[in-house]
Amino acid sequence: MALSKIDVANMVTGATPVANGGTGLTSGTTNQFLKFTGSTTLASAEDNQGGITMADQWRLTTSFSGDANVINSNWERNDTDFAQIGTGLTESSGIFTFPETGIYKIDFQHYGTTESNNPTRYNEAHIRVTTNNSSYNSRATTSSLGINIGSSNGQFTNYCSCIVDVTNTSNVKVGFMVEVADNGTSTIGFSDRQGTGITVIRLGDT
Repeated sequence: MALSKIDVANMVTGATPVANGGTGLTSGTTNQFLKFTGSTTLASAEDNQGGITMADQWRLTTSFSGDANVINSNWERNDTDFAQIGTGLTESSGIFTFPETGIYKIDFQHYGTTESNNPTRYNEAHIRVTTNNSSYNSRATTSSLGINIGSSNGQFTNYCSCIVDVTNTSNVKVGFMVEVADNGTSTIGFSDRQGTGITVIRLGDT
């Protein structure tokens, strides 16, 4: 006699069989999804797997002149129509610490002005990274020429970007350097918009 209905809930114990290589499903939690483990089971994967788990943006609020081996003051998180994703970075004396390990994309925008009647040969911006919480090296560098017309101040913008593998949040940190040909050249900061600032996005796991 053919069965018209099977009471799976009462008749089957353990995991429900799955076709095409899977032998069972395991329960997950809110915002998790199921992924094939590569063996025989479909399992609950991490929250937001494959999505952006951290995005943060900071900016310089006050302008300064000359070089800065590390821009060590007057940083603030963007508070103009911006909501960070995840925990975000922490900053101390211009050194930024990552909230967790992972692969991060770092963007540095540097906006500046030159003195009137004094064009500058170079205006450099550097993303500086340490992997031992001590020595810093430039991971990205860009430079531009500042030109004046008449007695007006010249303007310039630099942009550089890099990807950093943060394997240890105590050792891998980042700072931002400015080096200019003329000490009268100014790096410009604003408190209501991005002039000189950074954007950091976590791309995925290390």
